[in-house]
Amino acid sequence: MLLRTTDPFRDLDRLTQQLLGTTNRPAVMPMDAWRQGDRFVIEFDLPGVAPDSIDLDVERNVLTVRAERVAQNGDWEALAAERPKGAFSRQLVLGDNLDLDRIEAAYVDGVLRLVVPVAEKAKPRKIQIAQSGGSDRSGEPAQLSS
Repeated sequence: MLLRTTDPFRDLDRLTQQLLGTTNRPAVMPMDAWRQGDRFVIEFDLPGVAPDSIDLDVERNVLTVRAERVAQNGDWEALAAERPKGAFSRQLVLGDNLDLDRIEAAYVDGVLRLVVPVAEKAKPRKIQIAQSGGSDRSGEPAQLSS
C-alpha cells in the first residue's frame, strides 16, 4: 500500500473543509436536540475528548459548551489527520420556558447528553374558578326581588 504524504490539492481541500465545514463533516460539534415529555434533551458528539476538558456555562438563557481534543505529540509522522484537533465551542440560546438551574449533564462513550427540564411556570396548569352566590356585573351580590 502506497501512501503519498504530499498532495497539495488534497491538503487544500482538507483545510477548506476544516475551516468552512461541509454537509458531510461540519466544522462544529454535531448536535441533536428533541423534546421528551417535560424535558428537552441535547446530545453533542465529542469522541476522543477527555471529560475534564468539557466546560458548560449558562449565562442568562445562553448555554455555552466548550471542549478540547488535544493533538498527540510523538516521534512519528502522521499519514492521515482528518479528525479536527483543538478547542471547540458552541452556544445555544434557550427559551425562557426552561429551568436552567436544573440542567443535568452526562458524558458517556463520547456523547455529551444534557437534559433541561421545562420550567414549572411554563407547564400547562388548570385554573380553578371560584364559585359563590350570584352577583351582578358590579361585583355586588345580586338582589332578589320579591
